[in-house]
Amino acid sequence: MARTRPASRPTVLDGGTSYHAFAIGDESLGAWYDRRLYVETADTASLADSAVVVVPCRLNPDWLADHAGLLIDILRRGDTLVVMGETEPERWLPGAGQTPVPTNFWWWLDPEAELGLAVGAAGHGLWRYLSLADATWHYHGHFRVPPGAISVIDAPEGGSVLLDDRASWPGRLILTSLDPFYHHGSFFMPAASSFLRGFCRWLADGLPD
Repeated sequence: MARTRPASRPTVLDGGTSYHAFAIGDESLGAWYDRRLYVETADTASLADSAVVVVPCRLNPDWLADHAGLLIDILRRGDTLVVMGETEPERWLPGAGQTPVPTNFWWWLDPEAELGLAVGAAGHGLWRYLSLADATWHYHGHFRVPPGAISVIDAPEGGSVLLDDRASWPGRLILTSLDPFYHHGSFFMPAASSFLRGFCRWLADGLPD
């Protein structure tokens, strides 16, 4: 199980894009991280003291694949890794069985349409910080839920759009196909901004159950 460290806020990896720059540095999200680390400078030494490391959405998957060992070591040593959407974790994170789905960007134009996401683990601590509506804009895939892990947000096709896995590794993996940093930093999809505000408060508070 994930080891206990003194309370600290996450280290977030910065891919250097305009949407990463805005979303990570946006003061409206609060002081949710301790350190912002550009991916090209990330190494074992720079992440050694990080109890929580956030891989934001749309970080370059080629870089992630080339540095997979660096990120997997976070889980192996008993710490927490948060991996967000469009980072192709199936390429670099063992067990991250993602099934891509056609993305319906415009379903919300029909007043009677529903995206089909559902609350998985209703008692999970994340729900104290946001609602299902905050998580509902679109999604790019869903994940197989490993034995012992829990799905926080269920996909209509089966599988999970956001899962919390404390069974597969000594550490804790939060894995989602949602991409809120991208949308918040690109100034569209208000639900993504609402999601990110709640999610970042949850991170800042230490990912409580």
